[in-house]
Amino acid sequence: MTGQTAVLLGATGLTGGHVLEFLLEDDAFEQVRVLVRQPLERQHPKLDIRVVNFNDHLAYRRELGTGDCIFCCIGTTLAQVKGNKQLYRTIDFDIPVNAARFGLEAGFRQYLLVSSHLANARSPFFYPRLKGETEEIICTFPFQSIHLFRPSFLVGKRKRTRYAESLGGKLMQLLNPLLPEVARPVQAAVVARAMVKAARQGQPGLHHYTYSGLQELGGNSR
Repeated sequence: MTGQTAVLLGATGLTGGHVLEFLLEDDAFEQVRVLVRQPLERQHPKLDIRVVNFNDHLAYRRELGTGDCIFCCIGTTLAQVKGNKQLYRTIDFDIPVNAARFGLEAGFRQYLLVSSHLANARSPFFYPRLKGETEEIICTFPFQSIHLFRPSFLVGKRKRTRYAESLGGKLMQLLNPLLPEVARPVQAAVVARAMVKAARQGQPGLHHYTYSGLQELGGNSR
């Protein structure tokens, strides 16, 4: 599929930053519209940056616009929201679900979401339950294609170093041979490349990607 317009949420994050670069260099996408909460210092002929208040649904719907694919890489941590679980839910649930709702109304055909291998709407724990609830709602929308990417720990150079995550990532990489495949850490660039390839292929239906699927689709250069 060529001549596509992609909308990206979460472009300032680890995975989203890679998705942005892959989209800009991919000839299958002629326009890349990025929705951000703060101005993004990046220029490219294909790039359209929109600063959005995601709590303003009229503005959110307007800036999302029309297109073909929605890439949702947005997310936070309890540390970033200072333990505020309601704010956490606003970011990790409301923004992705509203993107799906508004995108379907605008005629987008594909929705691609970075989730987690722990996603489980029936989990007693906050994080996997939130991810699972988000997946469940998004899967009710009748897009032509829905792609759920479920990595474990994401590896890569972050703009803001988080000591606990850095330490945890190093530990998980050391333990990698002992971990079940689904729980193995994966490079954020691999996840991003898999997302862009999946959108370019445009296979209809619901698709899930954990460690092995991510490596198969995104582990090699195009």
